[in-house]
Amino acid sequence: MKQLTILLLILLFTVCNYAQDIKNNPGSNHGNKFEQLGTILPTPNEYRTASGAPGPKYWQQRCDYDITCELDEPNRKLSGKETITYFNNSPDVLNYLWFQLDENEHSTKNNAGYQNPSTMPTTVTGQDLMRLSGKLDKEYGVNILKLTGAAGKALPYTINKTMMRVDLPQPLKPGQKFIVKIDWNYNIIERTKYGGRGGFEYFPEDGNDLYTISQWYPRLCVYSDFQGWQNHQFAGGGEFALTFGNFKVTMTVPADHIVMATGQCQNYQQVLTPAQYTRWQTAQNAKDITEIVTLDEAKAAEKNKSTQKKTWIFKADMVRDFAWGSSRKFIWDAMPTTVEGKKIMCMSAYGKEAYHLYRKFSTKVVAHTIKTYSKFTIPYPYPVAQSIEAANGMEYPMICFNYGRTEKTELIVKL
Repeated sequence: MKQLTILLLILLFTVCNYAQDIKNNPGSNHGNKFEQLGTILPTPNEYRTASGAPGPKYWQQRCDYDITCELDEPNRKLSGKETITYFNNSPDVLNYLWFQLDENEHSTKNNAGYQNPSTMPTTVTGQDLMRLSGKLDKEYGVNILKLTGAAGKALPYTINKTMMRVDLPQPLKPGQKFIVKIDWNYNIIERTKYGGRGGFEYFPEDGNDLYTISQWYPRLCVYSDFQGWQNHQFAGGGEFALTFGNFKVTMTVPADHIVMATGQCQNYQQVLTPAQYTRWQTAQNAKDITEIVTLDEAKAAEKNKSTQKKTWIFKADMVRDFAWGSSRKFIWDAMPTTVEGKKIMCMSAYGKEAYHLYRKFSTKVVAHTIKTYSKFTIPYPYPVAQSIEAANGMEYPMICFNYGRTEKTELIVKL
């Protein structure tokens, strides 16, 4: 009898919830939490089958990026130029392109008050109150300096908060490609103060910054067969699909910075010291972790603060995004692992504040994760996998930003 009563109560609770969902969401096709996905997914067609597999005429767009950027550390500003080649593989004629400008999340000019979801947290800190006040140290958000086609002729564009529509001079037909060139800059947000996907963290103890640069460059929204342009606004916590393509990214940073990024570096020999480059070569076939940049080297760089610059070059093929980290605080270690006969360089970068945690575990965890997931899902498709310790957590192709530091008391004793 007791079990029957409990069952009836569960049924009653479910029915009441269902009725309330219908009342609160009239006309909604997913107001009911227990509704089957069948009414939400697109109708099967020649592009997508009922199983979810690609259909006989499946297509997806492609977008290649050639980006040159410079980190102005004294002013905490990032400037960039990019050449974007967009391939229209769809059967549709396109009259405009939509771009994401995620950094406009922080803009008072282009995003005024739209930065955060309208939810009230259960507890509020001093930093939360600062964010809610809307007061910023300076104006943030992307400044579009120049936007043209391949021949240099200006293209009309419209910025709508975190999205930008670029009107094409003539319709882009199926099978054609179009080149867009954009010059831009923005002030880098203090990640620990204002939130956001990317930004910098300031370390008052040694007066240095650690930069995690993500969702940073104007980039194409997805255009798909079931949705058309995916141009929903970025409210800070959402995640979007992006168009796959090839990347070449050139980053000029302070000479004593170490850069970790999506893809493979093309010029380690030019940007590393001879000793560091030798360690990098040794790490290629090592059976254990090799420190490419040591703790002592990172601590020395923190004190000296070079005013010179170096340029790092990275390439990545068939990825949907590109992210990078840069800091003179970085200690960098690496070891190889093998998946189905292919070598993957597993690496970590972290400040001295995380040394006793990351040096012991991080890169080995990366290697273990790569092998385990390759066994139970699909083989890891990329040549590099990196874990970067930072004040924000988020994942991007071949690189992941993670939390985790040693207690300061332990750090003082062991250093």
